[in-house]
Amino acid sequence: MRGRAVQPSTMEPAVTDEDSIFSQQLDGFVSSGGTIPGLAGTPAWVLRAREPSAIPVLIAVPHAGRSYPPEVGERLRNPAHAALRLEDRMVDRLGEAVARLTGAALLVAQAPRAMIDLNRAGDDVDWSMFARERGEALRPPSPPGGRAGGGLGIVPRRLPGVGELWKRPHRREELEARLTHVHGPYHDELARQLARLHERWGAALLLDLHSMPPVVARGGAAPEFVVGDRFGASCAGTLTALAFAWFARGGRAAAHNRPYAGGYALDRHASPRRGIHAFQLEIDRSRYLDSQLLEPGVGFAAMAEHLAGLVRALAGEVAAMGRVAAASRRGPETWAEAAE
Repeated sequence: MRGRAVQPSTMEPAVTDEDSIFSQQLDGFVSSGGTIPGLAGTPAWVLRAREPSAIPVLIAVPHAGRSYPPEVGERLRNPAHAALRLEDRMVDRLGEAVARLTGAALLVAQAPRAMIDLNRAGDDVDWSMFARERGEALRPPSPPGGRAGGGLGIVPRRLPGVGELWKRPHRREELEARLTHVHGPYHDELARQLARLHERWGAALLLDLHSMPPVVARGGAAPEFVVGDRFGASCAGTLTALAFAWFARGGRAAAHNRPYAGGYALDRHASPRRGIHAFQLEIDRSRYLDSQLLEPGVGFAAMAEHLAGLVRALAGEVAAMGRVAAASRRGPETWAEAAE
């Protein structure tokens, strides 16, 4: 029997794509791939892009999926609260609005983070939450520096203020299915789209879009945004500086790498030396959601406009980087032209 997608706030049927602002016709294409185990026919990700690409920017949204197989809701201790806490609530809608305003490509995961965290490596596993199987050999240790030990590995185990998330252990075959049908296809598509942008523009930027609970201020204004660039490893400093200049221009406070420096997506896909840049952007969800932090609120439109301006500015800089890189590959005689 085919499962139904469920919404964690009510455990009722999930909102379908028809209510999205992308239900209107866009210049470009929509594609999808992977599949969510337990929801036959529901793709793991959806891509919306223009052909040819309008700007060298890909917005990726890994943590806003709301298509919950029934067994996930049944196994969670408190599905209405815990799953909602794990979501980057409605940040996909924000990504849609920004993509519409700018022409950026948009890759959105539909599988929920409660099932599998797409910003974690495939081996970042807390094996203690999986049932032992007959004849099973010794389990591999969790990787050094991974998040599984803190409860937030590739399948989340616990949350601060919530505690243990699951009523009973998972099965290893469930993890393997999620890796095969969700994690792998999502990251393969992300890599393909960055390569497509790089081929056309000579450089590309991944904006890994997330949301965060309000951050407690420590001697100053609480940041609305946190820019994570793996402490300079995933992105050219000029792009990070441009982002902070844009936030300052709009009178919006931003922090750098703390408490969020970026995760697996940046480690896997960023390569500034090859012209593929990436940073993670965390947005205070109280700035674009309603007072219950459930649905888009009065600040949504202003936030979308502000982020669209940022994406346009970044796109111009990335395109310029690509032109310089192309000129350098052609030879010294083109440098003077590139500088003009």
